Amino acid sequence: MSENNNAIEPSPTGSNEPTTTGTARKTKLIILAAVIVVLVAGGYLLDRYWIAPVAAHQALSRTEGNDPKAPPFTLTDIFGQKLSLEQYRGKVVLLDFWATWCGPCRSEIPGLVQLQNTYAGQGLQIVGISEDQNGVGPVVDFYKQFKLNYRVALDDGKVSELYGFNDMLPTTFLIGRDGRIYEKMIGGVGEEYFEPSIKSLLAGSPQSEVKNFEPMDGAEPAQVETPAEANSPVPGIDVSKLSKSDLAKYEGRLSKAQCQCGCQMNVLECRKTDPGCEVSRQIAQEARQKSLK
Repeated sequence: MSENNNAIEPSPTGSNEPTTTGTARKTKLIILAAVIVVLVAGGYLLDRYWIAPVAAHQALSRTEGNDPKAPPFTLTDIFGQKLSLEQYRGKVVLLDFWATWCGPCRSEIPGLVQLQNTYAGQGLQIVGISEDQNGVGPVVDFYKQFKLNYRVALDDGKVSELYGFNDMLPTTFLIGRDGRIYEKMIGGVGEEYFEPSIKSLLAGSPQSEVKNFEPMDGAEPAQVETPAEANSPVPGIDVSKLSKSDLAKYEGRLSKAQCQCGCQMNVLECRKTDPGCEVSRQIAQEARQKSLK
């Protein structure tokens, strides 16, 4: 009898039926895995390009048409030259709070260098405010190593207070030609994120606010302080209209009031320890209003 070349190999069970069940199961698992991947990717894209941008826009829309003026400041840059915001009146300023030891800052800086190269001739000026605590030496070394091409100064503690900086690095502010803060970004991002906003602000005028400005995905409203608030014995609260005796009474009331933020401190202690606490700020502002009556 001749050999049948198309004979079916016996299955492990001894049956002469083709082993199609296992193959079908594998196919179903592959299809299921592919569906899961598509759903996960779709959820990411939905959040990244629809939900997050809408949420960010809604958060910023509360201040649209009323963007705060950038607080003026004067520092000495890392090479001993005067650096003030006033020097760049009429320009678009990208103000970057950063540090040499901050990983996201180091990743972001090459993009900032590129932006300065590309848009300086059109009116962009990047200014870096270093939060390094070990003097100017490491900052100068970093500046030279990474070939920075924009102005850098060490924070004196007052500038960060003026801009409501809350120790999250990097934190970046975009200031328009009219001197208003249009955008605040916490965390490192690539230059491609800043570019649309920079172009929009460069098209603006020093005499008027940019209308219909579209903030980048993830941007936050800027909350800045006046010099009186930044230099106050109760950080963030303007007490310049209180007499010495009224100020003493005011501070006494704050020291007896418990902060409700969970810090286990009184309001005055919380303001001095954590000026970014909005709970103690609100309590202190309400107490100040009563002191002024």
